[in-house]
Amino acid sequence: MVRIEFIVNRAHISSGLTGLCLLLAAASFVHAQPGLQFPPIPFGAGPPPKILDRYPENPSLPPTFTISVGPLGFSIPGENYLLRRQSLVSLDFLDEDRILLTFRVSGLMQRDADDKSDDKKQQIQALVLALPTGKIESRAAWTVPDRSRYLWMLNDGHFLLRVPDGLDEGDAQLQMKPYLRLPGRLLWIEMDPRQQVMITNSLEPATASQKPGESGPSVTEPPTTTADGQKPGEQSVLVARTQKRASGEVMLVSRVPWTFQTSDWPMNSEGYLEESQDKANEWLLKLSYFSGGDRVMARIESTCPPKYNFVSDSELLLTTCDPNSGWKLGAMLTRGDPLWEARTAANAILPLLVMAPNSSRVARETLLLKRSADRYKRMIGAKDLEGQIVKVFDAANGKMVLEAPLTPILDGGGNVAISPSGQRVAILYADAIQVFQLPAPPPSSPGSH
Repeated sequence: MVRIEFIVNRAHISSGLTGLCLLLAAASFVHAQPGLQFPPIPFGAGPPPKILDRYPENPSLPPTFTISVGPLGFSIPGENYLLRRQSLVSLDFLDEDRILLTFRVSGLMQRDADDKSDDKKQQIQALVLALPTGKIESRAAWTVPDRSRYLWMLNDGHFLLRVPDGLDEGDAQLQMKPYLRLPGRLLWIEMDPRQQVMITNSLEPATASQKPGESGPSVTEPPTTTADGQKPGEQSVLVARTQKRASGEVMLVSRVPWTFQTSDWPMNSEGYLEESQDKANEWLLKLSYFSGGDRVMARIESTCPPKYNFVSDSELLLTTCDPNSGWKLGAMLTRGDPLWEARTAANAILPLLVMAPNSSRVARETLLLKRSADRYKRMIGAKDLEGQIVKVFDAANGKMVLEAPLTPILDGGGNVAISPSGQRVAILYADAIQVFQLPAPPPSSPGSH
């Protein structure tokens, strides 16, 4: 059984970059630790009407073709991984006609005699599959440091793989080369939709010096002693580096004592978002520029703290609470113009988003409870889940173009992919990859890219 919290509190930290650093740490930690967070419950004069999603028995469209993954060595993870938000699988398009599938391989790993690391490492099998045949074009075996997210797809058909002290870059032939090295353990990265800016957060010794070429100041200096008497050199601090991805130029560096938070931090190529409560049910979204300064981007009406993610550099996906209609999902431009809005289900939890590389479509996958979220007072387990589903929307107008069940349940993600054109969607279903051919996405709204 797993303990859940109904109200998600975002930490409001006045010093922008320090807050960014703290909250980026959470993005790494929430994927590695047990625990569920339900969306906040809308509140008002009376209970809002409830929409309950139904678990679909079949996809809303037939798949164009299917690739069996059992013969490739893939096996369904056991239920002991459920509700822990662990990354065990990744599914990504390298281009329109090739898929990169990676998955955890069960069994004992070979270790060197001097390997003093813990047992959180995973052995990963990586396969490049040709479409539609499923023929294996390339194969590799990787060892990743733990069960947090380990792979990020780049928009040029390359990808980044997390290694203990940084990142390696790989191509469609699975040829790897060092990309970034850090003086500590890399936890997580964030990139804007254009992938022009990247923020890394890593645990490093408090006395570690800045890397060559770094000029960013420390926002918070590490303390000289810790509560348990550790010496400064023994204490780990969280280091967040904001850098230009193409050149590696570091723009900002922040060092703070290691902490545990529960939120990620959305960003575009200009800066990152902060929220503040202006009135009882009104929130300000402020874009803090990497170059310095900020501006109020929007005022949002919601009875709970809004959740938001960038779909493109200029389009934001929002989840809000309305006391009369429950949860809402919508999109707006960063200049403040609304694009579309729809109600979401009261039994859908743990949303994960997958964006098309060209920002034309977005997939939203959720776990479905058998009852609405407000019916669960303390704890839930696997028996309370109906299953996991994905809905694919046109980013320009919010039209749903595909709904499909997902099995096995992978609450850490990695089981949905959208092709570079936005016209193909791949999902893991049972022992197969199903690939769907969609119509061309509608033109984006002016100013949304």
